[in-house]
Amino acid sequence: MSSVTLRGLSSSSFFIIFILSIHLSFTCHGDVGTAARYSPPYIPSACYGSDATEFPSSNLFAAAGDGIWDNGAACGREYIVRCISAEEPRTCIPDQSIQIKIVDYVASAVSLPSTNGTTMVLSDMAFGTIANISVTFINIEFQQ
Repeated sequence: MSSVTLRGLSSSSFFIIFILSIHLSFTCHGDVGTAARYSPPYIPSACYGSDATEFPSSNLFAAAGDGIWDNGAACGREYIVRCISAEEPRTCIPDQSIQIKIVDYVASAVSLPSTNGTTMVLSDMAFGTIANISVTFINIEFQQ
């Protein structure tokens, strides 16, 4: 049985890759970025002054990085976030997504992030719910 090749791919391999790409285009609905974590004290100064009542009771919140800050419009936005990868294998908790609320801006946060320049900085509780807390940053998929 002969197989047609397309630049090194057999027709059956090409078909499988084609089907997977169609499936992934329908299942990926969010943006991709990175997330770091930060620890207390949590004071949402950029968004709410010192009003700690704006923190969700679940403690699943984040500070917005420059990429999503939008001149303060990010305050109060909620995102569904999931870990998709990290440098260290088995960092992400499989099939785990969280809903977070933006309560601060990274540049004005009192606590320093575990890594600078990320899309968002998650509270310890939020980060630990989707990934191993011992790493400094993760790759995420997020959707408002």
